[in-house]
Amino acid sequence: MIKKILILVLVTFIPALELRASIPLGILNGEIKVFNLTLQGFGIYWPLVFLICVMTNIFLGILVYFFLDKFIHHFLRSELFSKYYYKKVEKTQKKIHPYVEKYGILGIAIFIGLPIPGSGSYTGALGAYLLGLGYKKFIIANTIGVILSGILVTIITLTGKGLFELIF
Repeated sequence: MIKKILILVLVTFIPALELRASIPLGILNGEIKVFNLTLQGFGIYWPLVFLICVMTNIFLGILVYFFLDKFIHHFLRSELFSKYYYKKVEKTQKKIHPYVEKYGILGIAIFIGLPIPGSGSYTGALGAYLLGLGYKKFIIANTIGVILSGILVTIITLTGKGLFELIF
């Protein structure tokens, strides 16, 4: 059981996957395909999966924001890194700025909470940092967003699992 929990934590830490992959992996039984990898679903009781993945994702967002705030200026000295960084910055600002303009902290939370490609704790932390949202406000927005995302992904997973079992 500890090994499965560690795998859920590691999957949650993978950019672009986060909760969208770890919650279904933890809840579902049988084979699950992720990037040409076939994983065996763990079939763990869903409230435990939700708690583990949501707590991990909240911590992830806080860690990313802290890293950006304390260390990014060291890496910007590298031309290769700074070129990639500024390209990512521009793309992230374009995505997240309308949410923040319209909804403030709640906008960041909604952006993080929507389980769609390009959203989540990584890009939410980057966007919040780049838009000058303070650390405490980001923690609130990240927590709300991750809980929202966790709820949505869990409902989708459980509903899909129930429909699949009903049909077959």
